[in-house]
Amino acid sequence: MSVLGEYERHCDSINSDFGSESGGGGDSGPGPSASPGPRAGGGAAEQEELHYIPIRVLGRGAFGEATLYRRTEDDSLVVWKEVDLTRLSEKERRDALNEIVILALLQHDNIIAYYNHFMDNTTLLIELEYCNGGNLYDKILRQKDKLFEEEMVVWYLFQIVSAVSCIHKAGILHRDIKTLNIFLTKANLIKLGDYGLAKKLNSEYSMAETLVGTPYYMSPELCQGVKYNFKSDIWAVGCVIFELLTLKRTFDATNPLNLCVKIVQGIRAMEVDSSQYSLELIQMVHACLDQDPEQRPTADELLDRPLLRRRRREMEEKVTLLNAPTKRPRSSTVTEAPIAVVTSRTSEVYVWGGGKSTPQKLDVIKSGCSARQVCAGNTHFAVVTVEKELYTWVNMQGGTKLHGQLGHGDKASYRQPKHVEKLQGKAIRQVSCGDDFTVCVTDEGQLYAFGSDYYGCMGVDKVAGPEVLEPMQLNFFLNNPVEQVSCGDNHVVVLTRNKEVYSWGCGEYVDSEEDYYTPQKVDVPKALIIVAVQCGCDGTFLLTQSGKVLACGLNESNKLGLNQCMCGIINHEVSTHFGVLTTLSLL
Repeated sequence: MSVLGEYERHCDSINSDFGSESGGGGDSGPGPSASPGPRAGGGAAEQEELHYIPIRVLGRGAFGEATLYRRTEDDSLVVWKEVDLTRLSEKERRDALNEIVILALLQHDNIIAYYNHFMDNTTLLIELEYCNGGNLYDKILRQKDKLFEEEMVVWYLFQIVSAVSCIHKAGILHRDIKTLNIFLTKANLIKLGDYGLAKKLNSEYSMAETLVGTPYYMSPELCQGVKYNFKSDIWAVGCVIFELLTLKRTFDATNPLNLCVKIVQGIRAMEVDSSQYSLELIQMVHACLDQDPEQRPTADELLDRPLLRRRRREMEEKVTLLNAPTKRPRSSTVTEAPIAVVTSRTSEVYVWGGGKSTPQKLDVIKSGCSARQVCAGNTHFAVVTVEKELYTWVNMQGGTKLHGQLGHGDKASYRQPKHVEKLQGKAIRQVSCGDDFTVCVTDEGQLYAFGSDYYGCMGVDKVAGPEVLEPMQLNFFLNNPVEQVSCGDNHVVVLTRNKEVYSWGCGEYVDSEEDYYTPQKVDVPKALIIVAVQCGCDGTFLLTQSGKVLACGLNESNKLGLNQCMCGIINHEVSTHFGVLTTLSLL
């Protein structure tokens, strides 16, 4: 249902060489390659090609822009930070290179991952991890005066301090920690980014003197023009957490001079509501905002405070789990530097049927909202976009009754794609449509279902009523993440990351003739490893790692391919016919 138009541009000039722009190449620290590699066809080994498709521009600055790309090798989303070097001063060029050097040093689940960098003539392209949840600044604005729960603040605090601890252990002073530079995934995983102003100090006691950073987060020592060190970052962390607790800036004024006066004198814009938050949390923030830098705790000391220490292992495991779906290794520095190949591709969705004989293009699903997967049920459509959001709408004419399969909280017939807002903040990896229900999987492997529960396809033992009007999570898979889901008209089959198969719904077409209202493990021969599942309207197929196919369900007209008929070498026809198979059979 999705039609692609494509134009490919091989950017041979884009490579991992920063040499002539690095200003001399005398730096002995880790960083980008200092000389260009040989071209393919010139007697040397062929360079690896990495393919990218531009999605949309995320933002523009004075010297370039940030653009979202899809990397086709692993279908991941990445950001290219594009810097026009011709518009930079010598110092600004050094800052751009400095960011690559700093990022190359850092590997932590709460720090924006650096993957690669390229040069396109005079444009530096830095490939970074994409965070699909925006930044903390916008997250605070969206609260609209509704305070965060303490549990959420502690979760954010732990991640921010963990990231700061990592960069400080590497001897790096960030110097620009602020809500705009703290990014989030849709699963509320924190990523500290923007290291253009970061500085490497030689030891824990080294001091920096340059006046940099954002005024609202400047420490008293910065305002006074005296030397500063890692404790200046801790002050900025205190300002960020204060904003999370109050939804207001820690220090505010009408001009920079008054702002510095308030920072030095410790005159905060307001105080934290002690009836909403624990004394333990408030004291941690106040400790970070101590006027004397020597009295401020280090990042490791913050992590060792009881509020974080008692939940540290639990939160570390959560960070690792949430980071797993999108984590990928950096490009190898041993082999030849890769070449980036940018492909301009458009993804358009066309629909027909339901009284429409001619395919019609949907304008809603295009450009930055282009489709990565489409799915059709008997009564509705579903699309997962490249940014992993789910859209649904009806596909029929007339007055067919809906049962909540669109997931919008009502039974209205939306005839244009509409974002399923109840899944806001969830990165949807895949969707599958049944007759009158929908099931989708997130990047974390969690399953959500909505629509009719007549056959028990919601998988919750019918406790939610006959119709579920908005996405409902199946807690059954909380500790057993799902890799893939497929729906028939009235049954559901999933494959977990542990390669286990579960099914539920109308059992006639699964591996039983009973209806099951909760997920049931499918008995697969132990020697077989299942790598994919696929449902037809009334049948099920399982693909094994060795390429074999198992099938069960209704074999009417031999749709499962199980019937055998032999003739020609014998004097009469021999036929074997199967009607309904209630157990898996090898094709």
